[in-house]
Amino acid sequence: MSGLYVVTGAGPVGWTVAGQLAERGERVRLLTRSGGGPDHPHIEKLKLDVPNPALLGDAFDGAAAVFHCIHGSSYSAAAWEQELPAAEQAVLAAAGEAGAVVVFPESLYSYSNPEQVLTENSAREADGGKRGIRAALLRARAASATDTVSVVAGDFFGPRVRMAHAGERMVPAVLARRQLQVVGSADQPHSFTYVPDLAAAMIGAAGKPGLWNRVLHAPTNPPLTQRQIAQAFAAAAGVVPAKVHAVPGWVLRTLGLFSADMREISEMLYQFERPFVMDSAASEAQLGLQPTPLGVAAKATVEWWRSELAAGQGRATAGIPAGT
Repeated sequence: MSGLYVVTGAGPVGWTVAGQLAERGERVRLLTRSGGGPDHPHIEKLKLDVPNPALLGDAFDGAAAVFHCIHGSSYSAAAWEQELPAAEQAVLAAAGEAGAVVVFPESLYSYSNPEQVLTENSAREADGGKRGIRAALLRARAASATDTVSVVAGDFFGPRVRMAHAGERMVPAVLARRQLQVVGSADQPHSFTYVPDLAAAMIGAAGKPGLWNRVLHAPTNPPLTQRQIAQAFAAAAGVVPAKVHAVPGWVLRTLGLFSADMREISEMLYQFERPFVMDSAASEAQLGLQPTPLGVAAKATVEWWRSELAAGQGRATAGIPAGT
């Protein structure tokens, strides 16, 4: 790979992809509404509303690959349906004009038979809600004339990962030695993907045309229960593991009768009430990548959270509003 690489979005995935590319010496153009993202001499940060197709032509000009990493404005099927298909079609059209492959991070939501171990060959025809939207996005990518790669990951963890079951819901509680609340069950096996491994797989796939127009799996360690990944964070932090309390599915479903947010979470409870496991061996072999060992990944995650929490405390002490 060489040339210009465009990244849309500076959430945990976009930020990490841009950072890894820049550290390799590649030229990166990072597109966000805010103009934010990592500071690096190889990263050009532009303020741009990605869903606006009229603005993408110049931004994509000369790009060898586009890493499309934006997400919906909220965790809801309604927001996803309104926002994501149009944004992806705009990106696919502009990337096609530029002759660039589009690489997407993808979830496990579209898989039709989640009770089975999920492989690259598993059916992805889920219906309804957020699951159906993800399946429809994959079909639209397959139908596009533009080359694409979709790299599937399990639930995220790692530096910069906040809104995730193994993010702000878990790591700060572990560090504070507070009781930890998880959804569904604390003891069902579940696949968690370290975001730097997803980013490395996306970059690797972009550089291998033989893997384009396919769905790959990001390198992912063997499944862990929510209790086990919390214990891994505690071990990395050198603290006593927190007590883990599971909130039963029926409680969340009952709350969903009164709360839209709880309804959105309840829709995905099947992932935590029984085994929810992906296998990435075939993609690892094709990409020549392996998942980061759990101890290393947990340590990096804990170190980032400690730094972030310390910075937040410093801002609070100085009277600076949160998020500034």
